[in-house]
Amino acid sequence: MSGKVELRVEELLNEILDGTEFETVDVEYVKEKDWYLRIFIDKAGGIDLDDCQMISEKLGEILDRESIMESAYILEVSSPGIDRVLKKDRDFVREAGKSVDVSLYAPIDGKKVLTGILEGRDEKFLRLEKFEPIPREKISQVRLHIEF
Repeated sequence: MSGKVELRVEELLNEILDGTEFETVDVEYVKEKDWYLRIFIDKAGGIDLDDCQMISEKLGEILDRESIMESAYILEVSSPGIDRVLKKDRDFVREAGKSVDVSLYAPIDGKKVLTGILEGRDEKFLRLEKFEPIPREKISQVRLHIEF
């Protein structure tokens, strides 16, 4: 059910953002203690609280009319953050050449997290500089790497 909700909400969100400087980064509909609908948006130069509030109000009005969710939920609109998760093809294209952390389901050469420069991704593999191609089914998550 959550997958269908996420797809429909992303369609509605993309209609709102069409022709603007904003882009949809991700949509999550998850059950924690309560149901949460998390919207991650971005634009060149980053977003601020006013951007989040504006999108939240526009999307909230549409969601109230559409009645997509069957139960009460909490709507959160935010930035994906500086250590954003890469999920979509466009994320991997945009972030090519940057350092990423690749979390694995099982260790490869004794490591469950690999850090390297992203070269690209295709249907079967993720490619990092100085590493053998990593099969996509072995990857649990890819995030931008942050140096502290």
